[in-house]
Order: sequence, then C-alpha cells, then structure tokens
Amino acid sequence: MKPIPKVKPLESFEVYQPRSTRSNDGGFSGEALSRNARVVSWVCRGLAAGIMLETLYFKFTGHPESIDIFSRMHMESWGRYGQGIWELMASLLLFIPPLTWLGAFLTLAAMGAAILSHLTVLGIQIRGDHGLLFGMACLTCLAGLITLWIHQRSIPNIVRLDDLPE
Repeated sequence: MKPIPKVKPLESFEVYQPRSTRSNDGGFSGEALSRNARVVSWVCRGLAAGIMLETLYFKFTGHPESIDIFSRMHMESWGRYGQGIWELMASLLLFIPPLTWLGAFLTLAAMGAAILSHLTVLGIQIRGDHGLLFGMACLTCLAGLITLWIHQRSIPNIVRLDDLPE
C-alpha cells in the first residue's frame, strides 16, 4: 500500500490560478506575452483588420463587383451586409485586449467562408483580378490564425494540461 501524502495545513491554502494569469507578485496580470509575440500579434491584428476594414467600403456602398460576388452566391444583399457587419465586429474585437481571441476567431470564420466560396462557387479569379481577393482572404485567414494561436491562453474556461497544479 502507498503511504498517504501529507496534507497542507488550511492556512497555506491558495486559490488556483492558471500560470498565464499569475504575475511575479502573485496578482492578476492578464496575458503574459514575450516582446516578439506582442510584435507579431500587433502586426497580424493590424494586417487582418486593415484588409477587412478596407473591403467594408465596397460591401456597404454596393460596389458592382461586390454585388456580383454575392449575387453569384445567391446572397445579395443580406449576405453582403451580414458579411460586412461580421468583419467590422471582428476588426474591432481584434484591438480589445481581453477579446482579441474572439476577434481572431471571427476573422477565421469570415475568411474561411470567403475561401470556401472562392473554391466552390466563385473561382480563384473574379472579374479579372488575377486572384487578388482570394489571396487577401488567405492572408487575412493566416493572420487571424496566428493571432488566435498567440492569444489562446486568454480564451476563458479552457484549462490546459500544462496549467494544472502539480
């Protein structure tokens, strides 16, 4: 039989906090990222938000190319406006520190839908753009994926095995 381990006295009891939320002084510090991770995160967030915000003009003003794209998918005008609102929310959430992970997730969902529509309905090249819209969707999707990976520890209610107490 194994011996029973010693139990710590009640006075030394500490409430469990994941490592990513502990600071050196024991208080809450938010997400602990290295300098390089912060730089990469800001570059990816800026790139993804910049591309999504730039395309909003075309979606919300009813640009002929945007109308053509959503008409071919049988989603004009509700799909165009819905996609625009979704991308606007994702762009804003990317720059709210506790919700960066949510902005990155919404970015992945929006760009995943765009890439899927290019591969199934629209084709890579649309109206002679030589694949520019498809390439921008892929680049934005990659930036969202990297951002989500960097900020994965800020996703609430997810406990990782390496965060469990020893």
